[in-house]
Amino acid sequence: MKTLFAATLVLSVSSLLAVAQTTNSPGQAASPPKRIAAADAAKHYDETVIVTGKVAQVSIRSRLVYLNLDKKYPECPMYCVVFARSTNQFGDLKQVEGKQVEIQGKIQQYQSKPQIVLSSSNQLKVVERAPEPAGVKTNQPASRSP
Repeated sequence: MKTLFAATLVLSVSSLLAVAQTTNSPGQAASPPKRIAAADAAKHYDETVIVTGKVAQVSIRSRLVYLNLDKKYPECPMYCVVFARSTNQFGDLKQVEGKQVEIQGKIQQYQSKPQIVLSSSNQLKVVERAPEPAGVKTNQPASRSP
């Protein structure tokens, strides 16, 4: 009887450990956050997402920097905030004005608008390529002489 009880106990513990490893495996990568447009941010409060949009305005204040997406303040559908303690991680934020970006973070509500607080430079990615220099053609096959 003791042997049967011990075998059952060992099997139960083994099963629990196997389930724990498959559901919480530290080696498994978490699924990436979903991508949404800045205009849809208000539908995703308290979610961690990647927001795509164009930086329409950069407003630099003494204690923070605002990045207004898609439209200038007050019509912007969402904005990002970089507090003074984090601004040195981003370089010249004025340079992202007019660029298409991806912002990753948790959407919070502030004064009836969605916002993401940026505290690390890896939350901001410029996805728009720099304009090609004049006279340079891209995506053209190399010419061959006969």
